[in-house]
Amino acid sequence: MNKLTCLLLTATLSFILAPGAHAQGIGIGTHYWRTVDEISDEFDRDGFSWVFSFQGSIAPLVRYQLDLERFSGDFAGTTKSVYAPQALIIGGRVLYGGAGIGILYSDGDFANRPFYLLRAGVELPILPRIRLDLNANYHFLDIKGFGDSRVNTDALSFGAMLRLKL
Repeated sequence: MNKLTCLLLTATLSFILAPGAHAQGIGIGTHYWRTVDEISDEFDRDGFSWVFSFQGSIAPLVRYQLDLERFSGDFAGTTKSVYAPQALIIGGRVLYGGAGIGILYSDGDFANRPFYLLRAGVELPILPRIRLDLNANYHFLDIKGFGDSRVNTDALSFGAMLRLKL
C-alpha cells in the first residue's frame, strides 16, 4: 500500500470513528480551476479536474468533508496525473462556507508544502436523497517540489457535484 493510500485511509477512519461523527453523504463532481496570476507558458493556467467526496456530520450545522481531486497531466509542471487529497470543515446547510487543507501528490511524490482553501457554496435538493452542490473555492497555492518547477499563484475554482445522502 503506498503512502497516499495509507494517509487517506487513516484520515477517513479517524473522522468516521470520531465520537459523535457519522457518515452523511458521498459525491462525485468536477471543478473548473483558473490561476489568479499570470504564470509562465510551461504551465496550464486553467482546466478541469474530477472530485470524489465523502461527507460526515460532527454537529447539527457542522460537517467534515474529505475530497480527492484528480488533475490530468500538465498540471503544476508534471505530465503525470496529480491527486490532491483535501480535508475541510464546513458550517451551514443549504448555504455553507468552510475552510480546509490539502496536498498535491504525483508519481510517488508529495509537494513540499500543503495548500489551504476557502469554500462557499449552496446545496440544492434534486431528489429526496440526491443534492446538487455548487461551490466556489479559493486555493492558496505555492507549489514546489514536482521536478524542478515552482508555481507561486493562487487559484479560483468553481465546482458542481452530485451528492448522494446516506
